[in-house]
Amino acid sequence: MMMDKDDVISTVNNLVETCKDGQNGFRTAAEGVKNTELTALFNNYSQQRGQFAIELQNEVRKAGGDPEKTGSTAAALHRGWINIKSAVTGEDESAVISECERGEDSAIKSYKEALKQDLPSDLRAIVERQFSQVKEAHDRIRLLEKANAQAS
Repeated sequence: MMMDKDDVISTVNNLVETCKDGQNGFRTAAEGVKNTELTALFNNYSQQRGQFAIELQNEVRKAGGDPEKTGSTAAALHRGWINIKSAVTGEDESAVISECERGEDSAIKSYKEALKQDLPSDLRAIVERQFSQVKEAHDRIRLLEKANAQAS
C-alpha cells in the first residue's frame, strides 16, 4: 500500500531534521577539535548533510508539502547530538568523536525507519543513496573512536 502524501511529507521532513542536526553537530565538532584531519572530515560531513537536507527539502516541495528548515531542538535530544557542545567545550577529542558516533547511530535509525515505509520509488532511491553515505560516515567515525581508545 502506497503511503499517502502527508505520510511521505512527514517521513521526509523527519529526515530533513536528522540531516540538519547532523550538519550542525558536525560543524560544532569541527570547530571543537585541534586535529586538522578531523576538522576537515567533520566539515566534510557537515556539508554533506547540508546537501542531503536540500535534496530532501526539494522532495517535500515536489510532494506538495512545506519543508522543514531546521533541526528540531526537542528531537536533537534523542538524535544524539545533545552533548556535542560540552564535549567541544571540554576540548576532549575522543568525547567529541563519541558524540559524533552517537549522532550517527541516531541518523542510521531515522533512515532505517524511513526505508521501512512504502516510499515512492524515486524518493526511495534518494533515501537509499543518502543512507549508504550515512552508514559510511558512521563506520568511519566508529573506526576513529576505536583508534582513539587504543591510543589513550
